[in-house]
Amino acid sequence: MSHPFDDLTPDYMLDAVDAAGFLSDGRLLQLNSFENRVYQVGQEDGPPVIVKFYRPQRWSDEQILEEHAFSLFLVERDLPVVAPIEKNGTTLFHCDGFAFAVFRRAGGHAPELDNDNHLEQLGRTLARWHACGSDRPYQLRHTMDPVADIRAASTFLINDVVDLNYRSQYRDVSGQLLEAIEQRLRDVDFPLLNVHGDCHTGNILWRDDKPHFVDLDDSLRAPAMQDLWMLLSGEQDEQQHQLRVLASGYDTFLPFPWQQVSLIEPLRTRRIICYDAWLAKRWDDPAFPPAFPWFESMNYWRIQVELLQQQLRSLQAPL
Repeated sequence: MSHPFDDLTPDYMLDAVDAAGFLSDGRLLQLNSFENRVYQVGQEDGPPVIVKFYRPQRWSDEQILEEHAFSLFLVERDLPVVAPIEKNGTTLFHCDGFAFAVFRRAGGHAPELDNDNHLEQLGRTLARWHACGSDRPYQLRHTMDPVADIRAASTFLINDVVDLNYRSQYRDVSGQLLEAIEQRLRDVDFPLLNVHGDCHTGNILWRDDKPHFVDLDDSLRAPAMQDLWMLLSGEQDEQQHQLRVLASGYDTFLPFPWQQVSLIEPLRTRRIICYDAWLAKRWDDPAFPPAFPWFESMNYWRIQVELLQQQLRSLQAPL
């Protein structure tokens, strides 16, 4: 079975980039990306650029352009964000049904989450970002609703995906998780703002002693904690220390949202379940089965049920 990305041949992509006004030198290097297709393309008259071909029918042009406009808005305010390059009055280009954007190449390495200086700077930078995210709210991008997102993803998985040997257990634990999360969210006030949305270390490049954020493809309206909890790792005491260091930087510009700490486990649960639903919905893409061969195994769903049971215990524990 063919897939839309099958049409992205090297010649096609180089011709598309040339037509957008970025004269390539024929060099093309595929980078690690599954949701979209991302390539480094050499230029004849400048440094290589990064070209992102968007997955067809995921976002509308208007939703992509809204994210681009917000990226440029952040850059105008001296936030270290790798925004799309504007050429001939636009940041979004089209060729034979594909939309694509071009970015400058940015180097760097992942931040060190056991380095307090890195965490404090991440806290300061995210506070500045979140201040801007309140100033210019999205009108077209997705708005996070943890309960609705979990319910939709878990229903899809239970009906069509989870191994039959674990489907009943998965249904039971996901139902209990939804009840526990609904109860917790009733007690939390969490204003929504424009966040990165997928703020893990793979989307942060550390260079010149500061973080540079890339790939706002999942940017949406969500609580501030969505950009903070993924920077936590290790045991509970380690995560508490990391939160305090993040807060020390964040408080430089905005009060740290301590009242949203109770959202961490609901947000983690959302990510676990929605990630599995994402894999299942992308399984017709030939890039996915070789990269995630364990996804269809019975053992994987045993592990996922155990992981969700652990999440339930965390949600039921006193805060």
